[in-house]
Amino acid sequence: MTWDVLNIIGTLAFAISGAIVAMDEDFDIFGVMILGFTTAFGGGTIRNLLIGIPVEDIWAQGNLFILAFVAILVVFLFPTHWWIRYWNRWGIFFDAIGLAAFAIQGALMAVYSGASLAGAIVAATLTGAGGGMIRDVFAGRKPMIFRNEIYALWAALGGLLIGLGLIEGAWMTGGLLVAIVLLRMLSVQFGWQLPRRSLS
Repeated sequence: MTWDVLNIIGTLAFAISGAIVAMDEDFDIFGVMILGFTTAFGGGTIRNLLIGIPVEDIWAQGNLFILAFVAILVVFLFPTHWWIRYWNRWGIFFDAIGLAAFAIQGALMAVYSGASLAGAIVAATLTGAGGGMIRDVFAGRKPMIFRNEIYALWAALGGLLIGLGLIEGAWMTGGLLVAIVLLRMLSVQFGWQLPRRSLS
């Protein structure tokens, strides 16, 4: 049950995020669909490649494809003048939800497949950030994972907690999801950054 809920939340959040970015870049409806689907299912594809699960398992998620299609279509058809001034905040919010849901899902799948602690952390990071990274590259943007505010670190933290066995059950998993989303949004709100050093 927890697995299915995370899959649905992550897929819908990233589908909407991809659609918003595509519309901001003035893509036509086909481009919006492509970017939305790529964002929604890119992280899962990377996860499967990472831990040795057949990639074709992605195509067996028929209902998720329908849900993603409906979500993207609603975003495309919804009158933009009602929400366009909020698009940046909402885009980051939906991306944060997708990051959290897929990070947790990637870590859980890695643990269930017998991966080490390092494997759980890497799976969480790449699964959570993968869809958004592909989205930004396709849209010609600097990926969020490389921007100033802390991003992928929160996914890695989720992978660490799951890999250590500290997160068990639906309630704790839900709490972790909310925590990652909250930390990501606080990073954006207050400009939290990791230490950096420039050669120049």
